[in-house]
Amino acid sequence: MFDLSPDQLFAFALSGVLLSLVFEYFPRLRTWFNSKSDNAQRGIVLASGLVTVLAAFGLSCLDAISGLPWTCSSFGLANALAAFIAYIVASQSTYLVLPKRSSS
Repeated sequence: MFDLSPDQLFAFALSGVLLSLVFEYFPRLRTWFNSKSDNAQRGIVLASGLVTVLAAFGLSCLDAISGLPWTCSSFGLANALAAFIAYIVASQSTYLVLPKRSSS
């Protein structure tokens, strides 16, 4: 059903890790992000990943981006879902293990 290579899954997981690091350690974004509740923070990171995956899938349907590991079909949507799951696992794991910094 899924046709993603380990390298492709790693790339999506890595994007989840990097986004979590950006939200936690980029100075101005950190101040805004840390003012939110834990659930809101998780939701923001998840929504960011979902928007990214859906935008990439939509752009692949318009042939605007080449090289994505899915086609504009239900099979491609399943691959996009697998990519999003890899993103979720990595971003939320990173969020849980990162030491929290103060917003100052």
